[in-house]
Amino acid sequence: MKNLKDADFSKEISKGVVLVDFYANWCGPCRMLAPILEQVEKEIQGKANIAKVDIDTEQNTASQFQITSVPTMILFKDGQEKKRIVGLKDAKNIIDMILSETK
Repeated sequence: MKNLKDADFSKEISKGVVLVDFYANWCGPCRMLAPILEQVEKEIQGKANIAKVDIDTEQNTASQFQITSVPTMILFKDGQEKKRIVGLKDAKNIIDMILSETK
């Protein structure tokens, strides 16, 4: 799982399906989501990528996408925002969302 910086964000989401987790180190639900995303990454391997953005260090990207609460996950396809989930979700919900864009 890649940690994206403001400088490389656009390039990293420009091709294919990418789920971006906007998180903060101080956020309890974000820490609970991390192992879920690791499980999701294994299950969707080759179909989509998962990346993370720390809203405290990468404020330009967080501001650009109007991230007001964490965790927020945004699903991009070829650089375009397709879906957004705010809050903690289980692996099945996340996988279903990703697979809906990979068909």
